[in-house]
Amino acid sequence: MKVILLQDVKSLGKKGDIIEANDGYARNYIIPKKLGVEANAKNLNDLKLQKANQDKIAKEQLEAAQALAAELEAKEVVVRIKAGEGGKVFGSVSSKEIAAACKEQCGLDVDKKKIQLEEAIKSCGVYQVKIKLHSQVTGTLTVKVQEM
Repeated sequence: MKVILLQDVKSLGKKGDIIEANDGYARNYIIPKKLGVEANAKNLNDLKLQKANQDKIAKEQLEAAQALAAELEAKEVVVRIKAGEGGKVFGSVSSKEIAAACKEQCGLDVDKKKIQLEEAIKSCGVYQVKIKLHSQVTGTLTVKVQEM
């Protein structure tokens, strides 16, 4: 019997896969536990529509991430930090501070977990910070660190 999986099943496949299962296994285990449904014409059509909808949503998210990356390229964020004699900074600039400054100065809401700092920013200057907006899109934000 052909079955469309509604959830990931360890030994059978992933959600949305069409598998061939024994009749008894499908009727007594997969279908009653709502792990899958019989692969008839209606269910196959529903699966096709769901996949088309998911592809459309994924494409829209990718385009939005690319637009945000282009917007970030043009922006510059200024972060002020305490410094002692000779420009020696107390502590470092964190991704949380960069995200807060980005929201305050540019009006862009960037998640602090998506900001990728190769190394801690421990001195004044201009830095290029990478922000992972999507699995395929990484934007670059210019961060200017100044003394208070």
